[in-house]
Amino acid sequence: MSEFIKVTEQASTYRHLEKMSIHELLQNINNEDKTVPYAVEKAMPQIEKLVSAISDKMLAGGRLFYIGAGTSGRLGIVDASECPPTFGVPYGLVIGLIAGGEKAITQAVEFAEDSAIEGWTDLEKHFISDKDVVVGLAASGTTPYVIGALEECRKRGIITGSISCNPNSPVSASADYPVEVVVGPEFVTGSTRMKSGTAQKLVLNMISTSIMIQLGRVEDNKMVNMQLSNVKLVDRGVKMVMDKLAISDYEKAKDLLLKHGSVKKAVEAVS
Repeated sequence: MSEFIKVTEQASTYRHLEKMSIHELLQNINNEDKTVPYAVEKAMPQIEKLVSAISDKMLAGGRLFYIGAGTSGRLGIVDASECPPTFGVPYGLVIGLIAGGEKAITQAVEFAEDSAIEGWTDLEKHFISDKDVVVGLAASGTTPYVIGALEECRKRGIITGSISCNPNSPVSASADYPVEVVVGPEFVTGSTRMKSGTAQKLVLNMISTSIMIQLGRVEDNKMVNMQLSNVKLVDRGVKMVMDKLAISDYEKAKDLLLKHGSVKKAVEAVS
């Protein structure tokens, strides 16, 4: 492996932030954020390989696990938690795990990320097997909680991926399908919740959305399997039913939708 350089810890290219006006702070942060999609674009070949591997496993009945610490772990939990309402898949198909457990979602849990065995322990609680895929999230690429989990997975023939923001990182060496999105030094030195967090969120959006499309959870460009969990989504669903069935009566379309529970089921019942 090439020499590991921790770009995420390098000094910000901006100095004396406390002397900047609010306008200057916002403009400079935005200027840095603009660079993130281009860094993601450079990693597209890696992302494609990871998505293909995950899709194959999930089409065969496997699950997707995200595992991380701090901001990275929270981002994985957000992405996993949005799959059931958005795509109508069961809870437990995509699972997010964070070092320190549920408390760590809202509060920092000291030293939780430093255990090299707790990650695998958390995965074992979900009866993980070689049918599943585990993606480790670590902006630095050095988180023991994540690396330990991926190494244990590989010993057991479980496919692994990773998302990090440093080149040639230890977490990449522990993954079958590493993704490295090198966004450079943060605006506030070492604050990886900023550009690194944005990069991870963009990649997670790409992974889960493209996989769900592969699983048939989207038709045309519509979320036809979404859960009807609030008034906004019911209204959206009604309009989809009206469009797909060429129904002009809103209430009739609404009755169909609520009776069958999803746009897809309502359309199939009539078609």
